[in-house]
Amino acid sequence: MNIYMAVLFLATFFSAGSQVLLKLSAREKHESWIYEYLNWKVITAYGIFFCVLLSTTYAYTHVDMKFGPVIDTFTYVFVMLLSFVLLKEKFTKGQMIGNLIIIAGVLIYTL
Repeated sequence: MNIYMAVLFLATFFSAGSQVLLKLSAREKHESWIYEYLNWKVITAYGIFFCVLLSTTYAYTHVDMKFGPVIDTFTYVFVMLLSFVLLKEKFTKGQMIGNLIIIAGVLIYTL
């Protein structure tokens, strides 16, 4: 596998992780509206988003554009898994079916 495709894949994982950080911050009660945006979780999440943007932009210089959206769909799978592990959220039957369809679609597209 191309190293740049691996970078795209890792970027989707980090993007999902930053979304979970934002959700963790949204669950908390903050002293004022400014602290809803200026806390370590939100700042870290947006820092991760920025690094993901830079790394995917660079990776796209070496990867065919047709593979990017396919790899990017794994963000949904990672969000579901990280929400289950870190946030203790239960996923529904519909979410499971949707994520299985995503995985099947990626497999069909790549094979």
